[in-house]
Amino acid sequence: MPTTTAPLPITPPPFTTARLDALPLEPAYAEEMAAVLADPALYGFTRGEPPAPDALRARYERQCAGSPDPGERWWNWVLRVRAHGNGEMAGELAGYVQATVRGPRAEIAWVVGTPWQGRGYASEAARGLAAHLASAGGVRELVAHIHPDHAASAAVAVAAGLGPTEEWEDGERRWAANVTLPPMP
Repeated sequence: MPTTTAPLPITPPPFTTARLDALPLEPAYAEEMAAVLADPALYGFTRGEPPAPDALRARYERQCAGSPDPGERWWNWVLRVRAHGNGEMAGELAGYVQATVRGPRAEIAWVVGTPWQGRGYASEAARGLAAHLASAGGVRELVAHIHPDHAASAAVAVAAGLGPTEEWEDGERRWAANVTLPPMP
């Protein structure tokens, strides 16, 4: 008997990790996220620059509208710190994760603002994203592109279960992993 799967929603479902809430992107987050992304050091490997709030809002509006390709989903989440203690800034946005989902494959990326780096948030968010995409999005292959000199991002990829490949694109190494659904209890 043939089965069909329902199309993935344009807006991604939220997910949580031990210390973070991954909330579906909304244009209303633009001003707070512009502050999170304001450090020029975040763009050392990507050759970008900090976005102005209005430009970020326009980008978020485009991203939230979804891909013009009906077979592709642009899933984006902001990361809100939920945990308390140890100097964590509970309630503040700290970064984002994103996935371009096409069938069983997702290209993923992550950014954590400078004040929140060194706390394991990026690794935690990337692991949570990988698990969420496998269970909620039916993803079976993850891909990321990482600058060869970006050791911190490579460490996040490893934490999410990805490994380097021999493939390169625009000066960045392709990292990949096959994922499986967690066992049912």
